[in-house]
Amino acid sequence: MKQIIIISGKGGTGKTVITGAFAALAENKVMADCDVDAADLHLLLKPDIKERNEFRSGKTAVIDAEKCVKCGKCVKLCRFNAIAENFVVDPVSCEGCAFCSFACPAGAIRMEENISGEWFISETRFGPMVHARLGIAEENSGKLVSLVRQQAKELAEKNNSDWVIVDGAPGIGCPVIASISGVDCAIVVTEPTLSGLHDADRVIKAAKYFGVTVKLIVNKYDLNTDMTGKIEEYCKSGGIGLVGKIPFDESVVKAMVKGKTIIEHSENSPAGKEIAAAWNFMRKKLEEKI
Repeated sequence: MKQIIIISGKGGTGKTVITGAFAALAENKVMADCDVDAADLHLLLKPDIKERNEFRSGKTAVIDAEKCVKCGKCVKLCRFNAIAENFVVDPVSCEGCAFCSFACPAGAIRMEENISGEWFISETRFGPMVHARLGIAEENSGKLVSLVRQQAKELAEKNNSDWVIVDGAPGIGCPVIASISGVDCAIVVTEPTLSGLHDADRVIKAAKYFGVTVKLIVNKYDLNTDMTGKIEEYCKSGGIGLVGKIPFDESVVKAMVKGKTIIEHSENSPAGKEIAAAWNFMRKKLEEKI
């Protein structure tokens, strides 16, 4: 089993479009959406949820009104102003530090684990998929990403799958680090702009720091051929494999409007052909253990 993740230095580069296309092209695979803060792979794959599970992370203070002596100590000590004058905790403001529970002389404050989101095992037209939804303003998206990754790997092992194809989070933060750990290859998707190259460079350095093999795809490369040339020079000087240059293609937009991958909509489109070529190249490389 090989694990491949598609990531980007910033959002909006087209990584989910490419992930969906890879899902349509690959055989015997499991998909995972690790962009739990703003998941959108389900919009293309339309998963039918088979298993729903709670995700618990972090704790919130709860005051027992019967035990509370209303001394006001917790109100004074809470640096986040999460406890109102009527001794009710605002769960959004509470950071779960538990200082109030230790300071309460009556032992009236307890810490309760939060239900921070949900994770799912679903079936799609391309095979099984593991994905999640993090609650609004909830924490520990990195922990949820690790859970999704682990469940996808276990499902792939159970099904004797050849591939785990992961749609990763953008940027270089905790969700990205949790996404890339232990994968066989990370494909970074960028656009031909100066900021695109800068952000790609950051996430490539992060991936390399964790010992992950990195390849790069330039999306909509023909919108700025001069910048694409600079990205090619960057790849050459850094020893990074450039596995695809996808042209701007209106068919991609039409496919998304219909809720389809570009491969389903028009495999012979310029973008579809280039993505298929990139997948075939990566498949062969991964089968050779890179």
